[in-house]
Amino acid sequence: MAVQTREYRAEAKFQRVSPQKARLVLDLIKGRGVQDALDTTAYARKRIAPVVHKLLASAVDNAKYIAGEEGLDLDVDNLYVKQALANDGPRLKRIRPAPMGRAYRYQRRLTHIVLSLAEREAASGLVTKVEEPAASELETKAKAGAKKSAPTKAKKPAEKKTAPKKSAKKSE
Repeated sequence: MAVQTREYRAEAKFQRVSPQKARLVLDLIKGRGVQDALDTTAYARKRIAPVVHKLLASAVDNAKYIAGEEGLDLDVDNLYVKQALANDGPRLKRIRPAPMGRAYRYQRRLTHIVLSLAEREAASGLVTKVEEPAASELETKAKAGAKKSAPTKAKKPAEKKTAPKKSAKKSE
């Protein structure tokens, strides 16, 4: 039976920053563990970093709450940032005064930020404890190894071919 991993989301809509600038911070935390991502956003020197930090904390709280409601066993230390998106929101059209009584139009961009957390899968193929084989197993392996490795003749290294020396032409 395949166990489906659960995702926990948090969204912050209509943030007054361009999506391009928000992606600079989000790219720093994608794929990282939650604690590492919180530390990164706490010390990032971007204006949107505190918003992302608050959103990440909210996603962790959402995960704790949902796991408690559904009776799931959630390891918060095992959570990581699976998805971090900064989508375009609506644009505010503004006008800036220009020379000679004209006006220049510009747009204030808004961003919808979406964070998604998931729990890392425990790798089943990893060895957590090394067991030493019994003495009888070591002896059988040693005997099998002795049978397989028969002495082989070493090949001689190939002799280097030297180019014939050119004879100096006699000038007449």
